[in-house]
Amino acid sequence: MSKASDFRALHEAPELLVLVNVWDVASAKVVAGLPGCQAIATASHAVATSFGYPDGEHLPADLMLETVRRIAAAVDLPVTADLEAGYGDVATTVRQAVDAGVVGANIEDANIPFGEAVARMEAAVKAGGPDFVLNARTDQFLGGPNDVDEAIRRGRAFLDVGADCVFVPGVTDVETIGRLVQGIGRSKVSLMGMPQMPPQEELQALGVARLSFGPWPHRAALTALADSGAALLGGGALPTTVRALS
Repeated sequence: MSKASDFRALHEAPELLVLVNVWDVASAKVVAGLPGCQAIATASHAVATSFGYPDGEHLPADLMLETVRRIAAAVDLPVTADLEAGYGDVATTVRQAVDAGVVGANIEDANIPFGEAVARMEAAVKAGGPDFVLNARTDQFLGGPNDVDEAIRRGRAFLDVGADCVFVPGVTDVETIGRLVQGIGRSKVSLMGMPQMPPQEELQALGVARLSFGPWPHRAALTALADSGAALLGGGALPTTVRALS
């Protein structure tokens, strides 16, 4: 089986696919070496921040794609990239990402009108080809109106044009997650892990396909740096748990 078919199969398995997002080669190699890691996912916010840019396609597309290329070349696992809304030309961006070595991507609808959003996902599917795994994101719960029915409507339409999974970040309550799975389909809903998220075993039982963590692993790493740095600047010592991981 190819990396792409392996990655697609992980979404169809009864077990929840858990992805710890990365932002550069060092973080990708650390995560790839962890027990239980089956694939690598980039996070646009973390990649942009690591270069000094705010999230939201402010990072130049060529710099993002070069980062993705380096990550894909550094690990043996399937890599899926956060391509935001496609950087102005979703078909070209997806083709370039596939050329860079990814087997899948997130594309967000940014709450644009329904028809335009569906057309964007269809363009991504066609550009990626039959081995490309699209995690089609709707922003109904991340800066949107929190409309469950509209998220379901968009999710079903995205699946109809070839998306493999529907990403609905910003949802944390069990009732809403259950409604999304019921409306979109079991093993078709992807969520973003964040504080107050239900336990992974509960998400799996609800029928969620995939759980990624967006900017949170990067925030955790920076939190560890801030805490240890403050201790060192205050006269303290390095934690005894520090390991040489790169």
